Amino acid sequence: MRQLDEMQRAFARALLDPREAPVGDDPAGRPDPIRFAVYRNNFAVSLIETLEAGYPALRRLVGEAFFRACAGHYAAQAPPRSPIMLLYGDRFADFVTRFEPLADYPYLADVARIERAWLEAYHAAEAEPLAPAALARVAAHRVGDLCFTLHPSVRIVHSIYPAVSLWRVNVSREVPAPIRLDSGAEDALIARPDAEVQVHAVPPDAAPFLDVLSQGGTLAEAAAEAASASASFDLCAHIAALLKSGLVTAARLRRRRTRPPKRQSVCR
Repeated sequence: MRQLDEMQRAFARALLDPREAPVGDDPAGRPDPIRFAVYRNNFAVSLIETLEAGYPALRRLVGEAFFRACAGHYAAQAPPRSPIMLLYGDRFADFVTRFEPLADYPYLADVARIERAWLEAYHAAEAEPLAPAALARVAAHRVGDLCFTLHPSVRIVHSIYPAVSLWRVNVSREVPAPIRLDSGAEDALIARPDAEVQVHAVPPDAAPFLDVLSQGGTLAEAAAEAASASASFDLCAHIAALLKSGLVTAARLRRRRTRPPKRQSVCR
């Protein structure tokens, strides 16, 4: 078994690195350079095609030939870490950020992050939304201590570019309309509360609010973070929008260490 394991590891190394000599794959253990070259090529092509399927907007933005070349570089540096091909390409956006030929196009990495978030949201687990009536028993002075569990599909992508608009026009089959890169930042909310994945550009205060909630923070903590991003932050409006959209699946009250003084509700 150890000999077989060593042979499989050597085969994998040779498959990933064209500088490695072919490894024997016939019953006698003799290498066949031609057949091994076919293995190697098919493996590389399958990785590139996986990336093409997962990043259609990015592929359209840079062109098919350039995308395949870029994907080939990524595949050579980042072989699959799992036999589940759905997971492949999770670090592609970070690679795009570092890829020298794309250094003058920093917005492309954010488009790639939206595409990856879309794919993850599409395959995320199902979950029943929390009924708004479930919060009726929460005392007004404890609203700020609530912790929300968000739907498993929820993803947030921050961008200083109009990344949502760039993604939207390039994922469509229609001729893309021009987008001004200086038209403003767009943080993206990606989720699949129902059958379809939804991608929305959200206000500047929404993304930090959702970030804190997704990390287990309370409504008060999330509201404080959001208020630092926008003086017009409205906690009640954000809670209502989350419940209406079905993005909250559970809620719990965080236990306090000390008995707080009486105060008004954080939601007026």
